[in-house]
Amino acid sequence: MNTRQIHIGDVAVGGGAPIVIQSMCNTDTRDVQSSLNQIEALKRAGCQVVRLAVPDMEAAQAMADIARKSPIPVVADIHFDYRLALACCRAGVHKIRINPGNIGDRDRVRQVADACRERGIPIRVGVNGGSIDRDLRDKLGVTPEALCRSAQRNIAMLEECGFEDICVSIKASSVSKTVQAYRMMSAQSRYPLHLGVTEAGGVYMGTLKSAAAFGALLVDGIGDTLRVSLTADPVKEVLAARDILKALDLNQDGVTVISCPTCGRTQVDLIPLAERIEKRLAGVRTRLTVAVMGCAVNGPGEAREADLGIAGGRGEGLLFRKGEVLRKVPEEQLFDALLEEVRRMTGEDI
Repeated sequence: MNTRQIHIGDVAVGGGAPIVIQSMCNTDTRDVQSSLNQIEALKRAGCQVVRLAVPDMEAAQAMADIARKSPIPVVADIHFDYRLALACCRAGVHKIRINPGNIGDRDRVRQVADACRERGIPIRVGVNGGSIDRDLRDKLGVTPEALCRSAQRNIAMLEECGFEDICVSIKASSVSKTVQAYRMMSAQSRYPLHLGVTEAGGVYMGTLKSAAAFGALLVDGIGDTLRVSLTADPVKEVLAARDILKALDLNQDGVTVISCPTCGRTQVDLIPLAERIEKRLAGVRTRLTVAVMGCAVNGPGEAREADLGIAGGRGEGLLFRKGEVLRKVPEEQLFDALLEEVRRMTGEDI
């Protein structure tokens, strides 16, 4: 959808910009060096914007060092205390995440809006299943309509202050409610949307739930930035986000490995070979599709669109590029032959 564009530091969000991957530190924000170390790891994994919790004034003051030294834009995650938002603006953060409705009266909201406007800092209005306005929750329950109406109230508070540099998230732990809420909001608003499924779970189920929700929305053009929320190392959130975007043909870098599900025709030990290839190529940044196929039926012909691939046979396999066979390779050499060809095509040290 054609949303307005905002900028988080030098990262464009919305307005046709590529989907932006975000994550959140799980460090104590007051521990500046630990936070910066984690941000570096997140950046290496492909994170473009990082959020940090700001529970108190000491954390807000630490954000000055973090924002100055971080290699990617930082977002201050704030609840209830408008003074923390003002301190983070002074600290030089690149975005504020806040619910205007839970920081007090309109004067406090205006102070935050004015401080952000003066410094070019956008605000993310974030509503989830647990933060719906009480009267709406009592009347409508935790529903897509309640999520949207609560978000619209918070947006209206900022608009009344003349502030429109806004991004919106409306998340539930239910995939279907999340999808319905974002579709509803997309129809009502042109503000860029930050996608997420809140309390999604661990690596396996959290990734599945996020992929289901993001896939339903992104294929329809809904969503400008996203976070895969996992009960896990935040680096795994970023890797999962990259893989989801690759699966949707929305990621512009990295290797996509396609492989057949195996059957009685497979004559090479394909499953461990595919897993080994996928793991080894995970760090490649060049956009590339690599096929790992079990037999000639699924080989060069069916995988013709792959940039590079292998197809197994009895004790050997074919190495091919764009459906054209390059050479036959003994089975035990398939892995190394494929890697060597990837190095030649990308120029990367794998």
